[in-house]
Amino acid sequence: QVQLVESGGGLVQPGDSLRLSCAASGRTFSTLAMGWFRQAPGKEREFVASITWSGGFSIYADSVKGRFTISRDTAKNTVYLQMNHLKPEDTAVYYCAARTRTVEPPLTRAGGYDSWGQGTQVTVSS
Repeated sequence: QVQLVESGGGLVQPGDSLRLSCAASGRTFSTLAMGWFRQAPGKEREFVASITWSGGFSIYADSVKGRFTISRDTAKNTVYLQMNHLKPEDTAVYYCAARTRTVEPPLTRAGGYDSWGQGTQVTVSS
C-alpha cells in the first residue's frame, strides 16, 4: 500500500497559477504510475492527468491540455501538478492517485489506481 498526501491547494483568481504536490510513502518502490483527478460539487470525479513512474509518459484531459503540466520527482516520491491560466471551472477537490499493480482500467479511469490521497481544495474565483 502507498500513502499519498496532497498539498498546495487554495483560493486564486482566474488566470492565476497553482502547483499541487503529492508525496508518496510506504511501498513506493512498486509505483507504476500516478495521476490527478478532480471532483466538483455535484459532479463525478474526473481524470485530469497521469504520468508513468519510470518513463515519465504523461496524458492529459482535453480540458486542461496546454494549461496544466504533470511531473514527478522519483527521488522524492512526489508528483506535481502545475496549473496555469486557471479558470473558475477548474474549481474542485483535487485528488492524487497511485497505481502500484497492473490492472485493466486505463490510467484515465479511477479504477486504474489503487491508492488515493485525501484531496486538496482548489477554488478559482474573482
